[in-house]
Amino acid sequence: MRKDDNNMKVYTIGFTQKSAQEFFELLKTNKIRLLVDIRLNNASQLAGFTKGNDLKYFVKQICNSEYLHLLELAPTKDILDGYKKGLIKWEEYERKYIELLNKRNIKDILRKALRMILIIYVYCVANLLRRNAIVG
Repeated sequence: MRKDDNNMKVYTIGFTQKSAQEFFELLKTNKIRLLVDIRLNNASQLAGFTKGNDLKYFVKQICNSEYLHLLELAPTKDILDGYKKGLIKWEEYERKYIELLNKRNIKDILRKALRMILIIYVYCVANLLRRNAIVG
């Protein structure tokens, strides 16, 4: 959230058609402070530079941002595989995914995520104050 803005902006980004440079430049250009990864399997070798722990490291080092893998927002394997294998069309995938999010109680998931974001923010501020106290 920006200081001059009362609304949090949410962006989506894919990685399969992007180089690492394009991906991280988009994050930096848009001043992304927290990357929330909702992929069911973020550890696949096909993920390349966006593999779970690697992505967490790169986001911190390159963008000075935080990373959160939030599986509660991921689709189930059945829903995802159904779409990937062409067994269901996008409209059905979307309907099933929205039903799943409602069933999982997305409001509680988002509250949990916001608490985690607040904890990360407090941790970052504390580290900044500690560094300034040591340097200053």
